[in-house]
Amino acid sequence: MDVLVTGGSGRLGERLTAPLQAAGHRVRRMSRRGTGPGGVRGDLATGFDLDLAVRGAELVVHAASDPQGDPWQVDVAGTRRLVEALDRGTVRHLVYVSIVGVDRIPFGYYRAKFAAEQVLLASGLPVTLLRVTQFHDFVDFLLDSARRGPVVPVPMGWRVQPVDVGEVAAHVADVVARPPAGGVVEYAGPEEHSAGDLARAWAAARAPGVHVVSTPVPGKLSAAFRDGAALPTGGERGLRTYGQHLHG
Repeated sequence: MDVLVTGGSGRLGERLTAPLQAAGHRVRRMSRRGTGPGGVRGDLATGFDLDLAVRGAELVVHAASDPQGDPWQVDVAGTRRLVEALDRGTVRHLVYVSIVGVDRIPFGYYRAKFAAEQVLLASGLPVTLLRVTQFHDFVDFLLDSARRGPVVPVPMGWRVQPVDVGEVAAHVADVVARPPAGGVVEYAGPEEHSAGDLARAWAAARAPGVHVVSTPVPGKLSAAFRDGAALPTGGERGLRTYGQHLHG
């Protein structure tokens, strides 16, 4: 089938082509610039070239997001634009890649992702809302960004279950071929960790000599992470652990 991947130049979008093509699909990766193999230009923030980019799409993997910019413009308003542009007579399944905990964690970006989910549920399109946990390499990025010289401060008691991005890509290719769920399904890594445990494993493998300091963080956001709001409540699991990622 003809598969359109939004966010085609992103961390996950770039990994989706291989498993989708291996399943026999024709893949187009939509991004604002439309570069790279299979690249088509389409801008969810403005709607520019969107009608042309989505034309003929039978399966859609909606992986576009803007966590560093204005997610309400891209993730929410952009999802509305995507819904309006798609041919309802052609689309058989739309899989939206969301995040575990968007309905439970009081964080602005997560609220935008949850609002985008509601847009899709109200659209009448055949949808699956696939919530996944944090990618291993995103954990690496967060820890490296948090490093202050010889110290990495991490929030005390935060609980997460990171997942391999390649396994997520393969799982997305499986999910898009299934019947639409019409609601939320989850996918996570194989192991639950505290933020401190992840940081110590990362420091040992990537930054020897760096000292991890677990710091109490007040507020509702921190309480949600401590209470397990970022952990899956069901769904399927990947196999590759964070330790294997660090030493792979």
